[in-house]
Amino acid sequence: MRVILVEDERELAHSIKKGLEEGGYSVDVAYDGEEGLYMAENFPADVIVLDIMLPHTDGLTILKTIRSKGIKTPVLLLTARDALSEKIKGLDTGADDYLTKPFEFAELVARIRSLLRRTAEVKEAIIRIDDLEINTASHGVRRAGRPIRLSAREYSILEYLAYRKNTVVSRTEITEHIYDESFDRDSNIVDVYINYLRKKIDRGFKNKLLHTVRGAGYILKEPER
Repeated sequence: MRVILVEDERELAHSIKKGLEEGGYSVDVAYDGEEGLYMAENFPADVIVLDIMLPHTDGLTILKTIRSKGIKTPVLLLTARDALSEKIKGLDTGADDYLTKPFEFAELVARIRSLLRRTAEVKEAIIRIDDLEINTASHGVRRAGRPIRLSAREYSILEYLAYRKNTVVSRTEITEHIYDESFDRDSNIVDVYINYLRKKIDRGFKNKLLHTVRGAGYILKEPER
């Protein structure tokens, strides 16, 4: 999943980016409000983590601007302010959640996962497709009760397909939501990872769950009965 992080405290931003990337997220970082607004308006993302106090353009102005343009990407506000009035103002402006500094990284990740579930077809922490189970909290994957070991990138792609289960997802959509802006869009790496996943998820099982739809993309779906 792809996150836009807008945070001017560079040490904190680097720490959040590193932690999220270790968890399989793709992260684009902006260090001021002007750059953050540009990213929010032009980069596809699953969640925007947005500090309120920013140079050039503050977070609430960014939030108000993107909502006025119909951008519905979930927004998690970060701020050092803990006043109830600030929380209410942020939520009324269009934020989906609010986290006060200082915070535990585990809570930040849990809130991001919660926002992802709100906007997905799947609302549970554990996604089930036939006998395949994907635990979005622990990143554990099992099929027919057997653990399946995946790399961080393999898991990211599988989770994205699982959130969109029974829906064809194009290669471009996967690229936009799994990789940051520095990724080479002409690379065939997505196809490579899909092949890795197919071997790990489907090999040895009668019911195949991961399918290629020629000319359209990929789909993770329940087998036809």
